[in-house]
Amino acid sequence: MNTRRSFLLLGLFLPCLGLPQPKQTKSSEPPALSAIRESDLKSDLYEMAGPHFKGRASGTLDELKASAWFANKMRDAGIQPAGDDGTYFQFFSLWRNRISPASTVSIGDHALKLWSEVQIAQTAPASVNAPVVFLGQAGKFDINAVEVKGKAVALQMSTEGIVWRSLPEWRYNRELMVKYGNDLLAKGAAAIIFIADEFGERSWEQARYNFWLGSYDIEGGANAIITAKPPVLWLHASAMQWIKQPGITLNANLMLDSFTYPSVNIVGKIKGTDPVLSKEYVLLSGHPDAHGIRNVIGNDSIYYGADDNASVNVAMLAVMRALKQSPAKRSALMVIHGSEERGLFGSRWYSAHPTVPIQSIAAVLNGDMIGRNNPDSAALLGVQSPHRNSPELVKMALDANQEGPAFKLDTLWDKPTHPEVWYFRSDHLAYARLGIPALMYTTLLHSEYHTPQDNPQNINYSKLKKMTEWIYRTAWKVGNADKRPRTDPNFKLER
Repeated sequence: MNTRRSFLLLGLFLPCLGLPQPKQTKSSEPPALSAIRESDLKSDLYEMAGPHFKGRASGTLDELKASAWFANKMRDAGIQPAGDDGTYFQFFSLWRNRISPASTVSIGDHALKLWSEVQIAQTAPASVNAPVVFLGQAGKFDINAVEVKGKAVALQMSTEGIVWRSLPEWRYNRELMVKYGNDLLAKGAAAIIFIADEFGERSWEQARYNFWLGSYDIEGGANAIITAKPPVLWLHASAMQWIKQPGITLNANLMLDSFTYPSVNIVGKIKGTDPVLSKEYVLLSGHPDAHGIRNVIGNDSIYYGADDNASVNVAMLAVMRALKQSPAKRSALMVIHGSEERGLFGSRWYSAHPTVPIQSIAAVLNGDMIGRNNPDSAALLGVQSPHRNSPELVKMALDANQEGPAFKLDTLWDKPTHPEVWYFRSDHLAYARLGIPALMYTTLLHSEYHTPQDNPQNINYSKLKKMTEWIYRTAWKVGNADKRPRTDPNFKLER
């Protein structure tokens, strides 16, 4: 037997004998997985969500400082600037309106102190002198049987029949308006006065901070310039002792203070290797802002935003590092969208003022909270109709999951009937509206969402690494596909 034949036969029999074999690499396996390291993710996240950035509130110096820190990380990784004027930044202005401290509210002989005795739940100017009518507990009266035109309508709050979502204390006023207030205003009420129930009292401090902040928008938005509207007021439960007095009148003179603040998108890119496909981009998306310093929960007042959304930002940075080490055929574009928490403003601005041709964006891989909950579970939003705008992109992402982390995927949160309607609450939305294939990666909400306990200590870093690898695997597939993923021609985004 000659030597060549001996080695050939040996090669055939070795697998049958169970002896160690050289590791076979899948053709679809991205080449720079080893560049994604748990230690880097943890180090970056502890820095971004540390106390020195004070919660990175939108439109504050803290958001800008954190954005500058992140841009330095991009520069250190060799990521090219892709913002305005050869920088990593694309600045835009937030327009803020808030109730002026000079505003006054009195009911009968009660001159009420703003924010401690009365809360202004609708940010709008108003001048009202109207008789007060008390209707009783919300839900216990027939709205069609009462005459409210020109009157300040007082009613006691009630949680009965309200379908709760996350952050119920933040959203109580919104739910009350949807269930009761809007119908009363439609019938001509001059004002709405909600008297706190037990849950209203428990919500007072959370609601106060949101009401005091007022409203935000960007240039051209519906809340940039606000016209007069009937006031919506909150009173403490103790007001029940006197609000029923006959003949009392509401006198309210509400004025607005208006400001503009800078916010910023952080933008970088890695050029692809193909002379033609490199003119297209896989957009990796996150947001730098959290909620700053607010009311105390659990002996802390800094809302660190570790999961929401530092977890995604450091993951996208790690994906870009991997793509820098071994670029795909298409280019990679990272946009960390400012002021997401105020109303998805950074993504609205960037999608309207892109620094690359908007038609060159082949797909958007957005993330929102990817570091908590069960270690083997996650969710992908944009997979089911009517949210699915690209079956081809969905397949790439699902294949990437099976080839890598193999998460068990929750399907409930992507349904249009889910009460959180979360598909409409993150930065992929602006791009999906333009018909660009878009997905959102998440590990879903948790009890410490939008609290000071969303801190770096509570992140599951091994899970964060797996989520990062999943995003990278998807980006690699999109970046090297012969054709960019197509948008479903029947896609119509409806809420």
